Amino acid sequence: MHRPMTGRVASLVALTLGLIPNLSASAQAPPPSTEGQLQFTLDPVLSKVHARVGFLGLASKTARFPKVSGRIVLSPKRLDTIQLNVDLDATALAASDAITLARLKGPDFFDVKRHPKVRFVGRTMAMTGPVTAQISGDLTAKGITRPVVLAVSFRKPPASATGGEPIQLTAQTKIDRTEFGMKAYRFIVAKTVTITINAQMVPR
Repeated sequence: MHRPMTGRVASLVALTLGLIPNLSASAQAPPPSTEGQLQFTLDPVLSKVHARVGFLGLASKTARFPKVSGRIVLSPKRLDTIQLNVDLDATALAASDAITLARLKGPDFFDVKRHPKVRFVGRTMAMTGPVTAQISGDLTAKGITRPVVLAVSFRKPPASATGGEPIQLTAQTKIDRTEFGMKAYRFIVAKTVTITINAQMVPR
């Protein structure tokens, strides 16, 4: 013969059963909302990228990357979660003379036959002022990936972006070319390379 549950036991059972759906709902919680994110695509006509390196300690040589693509995703309320991708077509690299161009495209430098792309991927951004920031990410060149930080200047505060107008920015970083396997001509060509990106991002 079964005894009826007391009021206290019945309440405990009801409470336990009531918690089960809540635990299940918590385990199946939806991913964080992406509401408020703005997406932009790099304008290949109005965007320019170049790399400058010292030459013989007296002058400098500049390589230009006329074929560039990319995108940026940001939230004005959460600028630290930025996503920035910039892709350079190394096979289209341009230089001031044919000898320099051949060397830059060759195996001593970018080795474009084996590594036709140069890529920067930015993942986090720390604002240093209303229109200045540092974007941390990875640069891949000649098949080697290293962490780099871009010093960025926006034309307008990104916190006020609406997604209805382009974002214009200038970004610059310095790398040691030898860390990317470009070790030739050490006594002629400086190790430090300054990379500058002038980009216009248009709403998607």
